Formats: sequence, structure tokens, C-alpha cells
Amino acid sequence: MFKRTRILSLGLAMALCMAQTAQAEILITPLDVSNPAGQGVQIVPESQGGAGTQAQNQPGPQEKPGAGQSPQAGNQSIQSGSTGPQAGDLSTQSGPTGSQTGTVTAPASGILEYRTNAPVNGTAGAVQDMELSMPAVSAEAAILFDATHNTVLFEKNADEKLYPASITKLMTALLVLEKADLNDTVVFSKTAVTNLESGAVTLKLQEGDRVSVRDCLYGLLLKSANEVANGLAEHVGGSIQGFADLMNQRAAELGCTGTHFTNPSGLNDPDHYTTARDMAKIAGAAFKNETLQKISSSLSYEFPATKAAAARTITPGHKMLYPSDSRYYEGMVGGKTGYTSLAGNTLVTCTEKDGVRLIAVVLKARSTHYGDTKAMLDYGYKKLQAFGSGPYHQWVQNGDGWYFRTADGQLLKGCRAVIDGVEYGFDDAGKMQKGWQKYGEDWYYFRSDGSMVKNDWRQDGDKWFYLGSGGAMVRNAWVDQTYYVGADGVWVRQ
Repeated sequence: MFKRTRILSLGLAMALCMAQTAQAEILITPLDVSNPAGQGVQIVPESQGGAGTQAQNQPGPQEKPGAGQSPQAGNQSIQSGSTGPQAGDLSTQSGPTGSQTGTVTAPASGILEYRTNAPVNGTAGAVQDMELSMPAVSAEAAILFDATHNTVLFEKNADEKLYPASITKLMTALLVLEKADLNDTVVFSKTAVTNLESGAVTLKLQEGDRVSVRDCLYGLLLKSANEVANGLAEHVGGSIQGFADLMNQRAAELGCTGTHFTNPSGLNDPDHYTTARDMAKIAGAAFKNETLQKISSSLSYEFPATKAAAARTITPGHKMLYPSDSRYYEGMVGGKTGYTSLAGNTLVTCTEKDGVRLIAVVLKARSTHYGDTKAMLDYGYKKLQAFGSGPYHQWVQNGDGWYFRTADGQLLKGCRAVIDGVEYGFDDAGKMQKGWQKYGEDWYYFRSDGSMVKNDWRQDGDKWFYLGSGGAMVRNAWVDQTYYVGADGVWVRQ
């Protein structure tokens, strides 16, 4: 059992960071879709090596120097311990690791330490020792949203503007269901059936075809027919442009800040884009509609005869819906696929298990969309089962760097923090630091996975440095009563 101690608020920790660190500042980054997180922040003030100016040396191989050199006089003696925590190499597919479960403890200094997998509010019950690695996602952008608890469980480049392709049709369907009757008749115009790009998916509808809104919605969500999207848009908005205006208005109402629609289908247009975070908001609203749920999860539907085609059976493109498919996922509520040459594979998936609804969004994948989605969903349900509902502190991957966002939506910036028992540094933009960094008057070294080196040697070229128990480069001291490092921290050889 873990010894439980009183946990002070994260706000106090942040106050300490800002009050004690002249250059350490935690800035607020608002989140509309959730309060992401996952416990584990101990703020380190300048008195313990807080934020300062930063510089880089050229790193070299990390090895321990040989013994047998003559000692030099120093003013202190250091006993080296074991090497610092090893968190593994950071890759573009996984975040910083080193997860330690157990109860949060308050150090004597009053600075707090949290962990990423425990909920900030409430208790997680009997938490067992386990490592829950973040999902490996190959797509350019992705997000996993817990719609039941209004919490983001995972995100990667979630605010990057990308082409959505046919997942756009979730917004189209939502608007149609909100503004039209299922028994209404859509009369297809010449514009509706010809305003398409080469290769666009259609149901071969022609000018003058008359189809009910209900049938059109099945054609829209199952077949992903683009002329059907145009016909519905003209029926509701008067024109494709008029409907696009309604789409943008509805997106704004849902809190979308990185989305702009120009058409109801998702066909290529430089001004037609969204973000993974915004699509999670749109999908959250769409799948609250029971009719949309029913349509998008149907495995087949008899689409009526039209001028150019007899009645035909249509089926959904989302492979995770089919129990006979190896990609099937239990608890499917619905979803929508998308693809264009510019957008790549896009996918929205909604599932529900044990009363918890998760929404996974994948943007700009290259045939990894199902694997990425499964990895996120598996991670989400395991996390909820082990640690309960959030909000959580959370590692966030953005571009070529990693950031840490706290449960109240703030990024750690310009400071150091202990997360899951591992100490990290963050620059003024919030990016996790690597290599040599200077805090106050002391130098520290961060591995490629962001973890600070402690109680270990570091070689740069032909120079050796020793990083002490607090991570600071040791100066004017003996190490293991065998090696002496001078005022510049370099091991002195004779």
C-alpha cells in the first residue's frame, strides 16, 4: 500500500513556480473541448535551480571515465549514486515515459509531485502498479476525447489545421437533422450533381431526381455520396455557399476555433479545413443525435431507385463497424471515413463501453487510421479502468516537440517540473528541453527523452562532467574520492 499524504492544490505549486522563479512563468492556454491532464507536477524554484538563460554544448557519448588519475584539492566530496531514471528514447510516436503509480507525496519544501494517470479530482480507488504507455499514433494529428467526462485523454497536433475530407459530412448530417424533416423531398439540381471533382464518390443521381431527406442521409453517411451532400445543402441552405455559412456558424457555436467549411462534402479546397480538436467537438454533438447514430452505424440500407439506377444496397465504409472484420471494435456507436489525395485518410469513431463514450479523431493518416484509432481507444478505456475519470495532466505532442498541459489547461513554461518521478525542463514556449540547459548559475543536462541526468557522468568531446544528485553540474569537488572536477565542472586529469 502507498502512504497517503495531504495534497496541496496545483495552483499553489504554480504560485510557487512564479513567485520563486524570476524567469519561470506558467501561462494559461484555454481548452474548449476538455480539461486534459494526468497527475504529476513538482515545480522547482530558482533556489533549487530554477529557470534561467539557456545554452547548448555539443553532446558526446555518455560513459564513465577511467580511474587512476592523481587527485586535486577541492572544497567538497561527492559520492556518486546510481544513474538517473531511464525513460527510454523519445520518438515521434510515443511521449515521455517513466510512469510511477502510487499516492502523491508532498516534499518537505512544500512543492508538489503528481503523476499523469491519476485523476486530479476524486480518488482512483485501489490503484495497482502498472505502466500505461501513451498510444503510438502515426497520423499527422489525432485526439481521443472522453465525451462522458468532457476530458481529452490523448492528443497529437490537435490544433493543426488540416483537410478533413468526408468526415465533413458529420457536420452536414447534423445540420440537416436540426433544420429539415426526414420526410422532406430533396430535388436535385444540375449544380448539385455536377459540382464535383474527378473521381468523387456518387450514387449516380441526376438532375431532377427526387429523394427523401431520410434516404439522402443514408446515402450521405454510408455511401459518402458527394452529390447527395450538395443536394442536402441546397435543400437546407438554399445554395452550397448558403449551407457552408450555416456550417461555419454551427461550428462556432460548438466552440470550434480552427475550422472553416466551404462545401458540405469535404472535397479539396484550400479554404476548407479543420483540426482534430474541433472535429471532436463536432462529432460529440453529432453522435448525441439518435437518428444520426442509427444511420451511421447501419451495416446496410436499401437506397431507392433513381433515374439512372435501380434500387441498390449501400453499406458503410467504416471497417470497425463490421463484426466479421478483423478491425471490428466492440461498443461502436458510429463513425465516418474520409479520403482525398490532399487529406490522406481521415477517420472519426465513436464508441461506448461501461457508460463511457469516447470519440477518436484521426487526420492525415497514410493507411494507419484504423490502427491509430484502435491504439487510442484501447489506451482510453484502460486508463479509465485503472485510474478513473479525469481531468488529467497530460503530455501533448505538437510539431517536433513535447509539452505538458495541466488539468486546468495551462502549459508548463520557463520552469522545471517533476512528472511521474522524472524531472524535466521546459522553455519559455513550453517545449520540453533536451541537452545542456542553464538554470540560474547552474548547468543541467537533459536526455533525448527529456529526463534530467542525475548522479552520473556526461562526456562532451574530451571533457567529462559530473551531474549531482539534484542534476546540477558539480564544480570544485571530488567525485567518489577519486575524480576531481574544477571550477568549470571539467574533470581534471594529470
